[in-house]
Amino acid sequence: MTLKKLTIIAYADPGFSQKVGDYSVQINPESYRQTHSTQYTDNDSTDTAGVTTKFYVQDPQKLTFDFYLDATGVVQPSITSVATEISNFKTVAYSYNGTIHAPNYLEIVWGNGVSFNCRLTSLDIDYTLFQSDGTPVRAKLSVGFEEYLSPQEIAQRANKSSPDLTHARVVQGGDTLPNMCFQIYGDPKHYPGVAAYNELDNFRALQSGMVLYFPPLAQT
Repeated sequence: MTLKKLTIIAYADPGFSQKVGDYSVQINPESYRQTHSTQYTDNDSTDTAGVTTKFYVQDPQKLTFDFYLDATGVVQPSITSVATEISNFKTVAYSYNGTIHAPNYLEIVWGNGVSFNCRLTSLDIDYTLFQSDGTPVRAKLSVGFEEYLSPQEIAQRANKSSPDLTHARVVQGGDTLPNMCFQIYGDPKHYPGVAAYNELDNFRALQSGMVLYFPPLAQT
């Protein structure tokens, strides 16, 4: 069976359709960590025996791992330069892409176990072995990635039942702001506040595909 290497594929668009490069690690990570977190807010009550919490938001998932580069010739497949490999990795995952005015969108793929759309959020490099002239020949890269969700995916994940949460909705053909407010709040009269919240110049001219945010009633 062929050993599958962890590969980071770079894209120039949030739809992950315009591939601009990729990078495969020399040595697969020994482990990786996925982090899930949920935020809650405390109630404002006083003179109580305890504190209740209310759901606020689920944070994007995070993925972290370490991988090693070795240019001593001992490890196969061999590499000729640690510095060149780090540069190649940065070009794919870290460097600023002038076309999109941001670093690339990334997909991490490792066999059938990992498929993760994300952006690089942290990179620490430890150089651990050197030639006599100071050239590094071994390094450990510690990397962190944060899940990337499109507005459409956020809208799909949103809880549609509670008016106390901020909701993201993708406008469909025929949608009007009063009708969307009725679906979320049970009352269309909140549309002026939602229009102001989204900085809409003309709430009557909604375009299909645009994303609108519907805040808790106290903020409309």
